[in-house]
This record gives sequence, structure tokens and C-alpha cells, in this order.
Amino acid sequence: MKNKAFLIAVMFAVGFFMVNAQPVSKGDKIFNASLGLGSTLYSGSFYKGQIPPVSASLEYLVMDDLIDGNGAVGLGGYIGFSSYKWEYQGWGWKYTNIILGPRGTFHYNFIENLDTYTGLLIGYNVVTSKEFGNSVPGYNYSASSGGLIWAWYAGGRYFFSDKLAGLVELGYGIAYLNIGIALKL
Repeated sequence: MKNKAFLIAVMFAVGFFMVNAQPVSKGDKIFNASLGLGSTLYSGSFYKGQIPPVSASLEYLVMDDLIDGNGAVGLGGYIGFSSYKWEYQGWGWKYTNIILGPRGTFHYNFIENLDTYTGLLIGYNVVTSKEFGNSVPGYNYSASSGGLIWAWYAGGRYFFSDKLAGLVELGYGIAYLNIGIALKL
């Protein structure tokens, strides 16, 4: 009876640790590509999306086995692109945004094959604009600009295989919601 109880306890422990096996670990390189929904940059009745927000990032996991062996830390780069048009009575602006910057991510695993994470992006938003239509005579408008930007995000990647995952990310980068794929390199 003692041997059976011991065997059941060992099987339970092995099962517990297998369920909590990390889908990402130190040394992994992960490429993310996503399509964004909901602009964090432009809102209002006169704004219309020209090209939906798209983003890509590359992450290198630098540390793992944190917090009960389920935590990991990754560092990497991010690029996001979007294009919008503001128009009123045949006159307006076409805006293009490119967000570039490094981002740091903390991963914690709750479910097998699901990589859940949160992080921070600190980068630069490059904004270019082009006026179109009938502008007001005598005015020389310029709407190009740029500046530092930061974004918090939280997401999850579900690994269908050792290399391929689907991802969903919420936050304040190029879009409120990003849906895409991730590839372990």
C-alpha cells in the first residue's frame, strides 16, 4: 500500500511539473508578427485607417527559472507601422506612423504550451504627414512630428508545435489589440 501511494504521489508530481513546463526558456529567439485592431494613435469621426496597424518584434530570452521555475525574462526590438487619413470636406492629411524601440518582457507560465507575458516598450514614434485636397490659401501647415513613446502590453502565445505559436497581445503600442503568429528561431 505504501508503494502504491508513493507511486501515485510521484506520478502526480511528474504530471504537475509537465503541465507547468515552460514553453520558452533562456536562449530562445522568438519572432512575432501581428496585425493590429483599434488605433492607439488616432480616433475621432474624421479619421479613417488607410493601412491597418502591423508590427513585428524579435525577442531573446536572457533569463529563466524565476519564481518557482515558471518565470523568464526576454529583451528585444520592436517595429510597428500604421497609416491614417484625416479628412474634412475634401481637405485633410495622410499620416504615417513608425514606432521603433527596445522592449523588455517578463514571462510566466500557467498552462502547458501557453506563454503568458507582460512588458514595457520604450521607443520613438516617427510621424510623417502629407496634406491633400484644397488647403486654405496663405497657410503653410506642417503636421510631421515624432517623439518618445512608451507602451505597456500583456499577451499570450499558444505553441501549436515546438516552433509555431499563435499570439494575442493587448496594450498601448501601435494598436490596442494585436493578433498574429510567433516563430521560435
